[in-house]
Amino acid sequence: MIEVTGLTKRFGPKVAVDDLSFSVKKGEVLGFLGPNGAGKSTTMRMVTGFLPVTAGEVAICDISMIANPQEAKRKIGYLPESAPLYNDMTVQGFLKFCASMRGLGGATRRAAVVKSIETCFLENVARQSIGTLSKGYRHRTCLAQSLLHDPEVLVLDEPTDGLDPNQKLEVRKLIKNLGKEKAILFSTHILEEVTAACTRAVIVDQGAIVADGTPKELEAQGDGSLYDLFHKVTSFETPAA
Repeated sequence: MIEVTGLTKRFGPKVAVDDLSFSVKKGEVLGFLGPNGAGKSTTMRMVTGFLPVTAGEVAICDISMIANPQEAKRKIGYLPESAPLYNDMTVQGFLKFCASMRGLGGATRRAAVVKSIETCFLENVARQSIGTLSKGYRHRTCLAQSLLHDPEVLVLDEPTDGLDPNQKLEVRKLIKNLGKEKAILFSTHILEEVTAACTRAVIVDQGAIVADGTPKELEAQGDGSLYDLFHKVTSFETPAA
């Protein structure tokens, strides 16, 4: 569903992403881990076509993001880091607007909005202004917009960042459930997310993959501790990407 081959991004002399290759299949939730500045968000932005690549290839459902970006993007639901919201809109109104931007209309749009609200447990705030929502509900509203067109692929950048422990638990459960039918790539620097939501994970440092495996395989590489593996393979100070 997601095929990344030799992905590279340079900003002038700086190499932010260095020859990355990985894949995510249907029914797989791939955690993309690394310290701050490791190149996670830059990679996400290239995978979704938000940033042009310096070198390499990205294919979404066998469609090249470089050669045919419009068609590839139709297959993706994207939750960017610090996703924008319109505070004066209601949750329902915002989702209707996003569905229209996705080309949905009439009964199809209504059904898509209802389903995304139910999936993200937003029924209690559906008619509430976004500006009055807690951070947890705002985050779930952003996630709901990524699901409106029932995409085959989800790309989620730091989906639990800034949430309290209860909210993190809810979002992790939701990601794990969605991952049964979709291919999901999500970035995080929270190691607990690997065992809580991932079927597989890669660790990146300074723009390169330094570890790859299932949660149990990664723990084994760290002599039983994912924390030990993370400290062993990543830098303490990583330049901002």
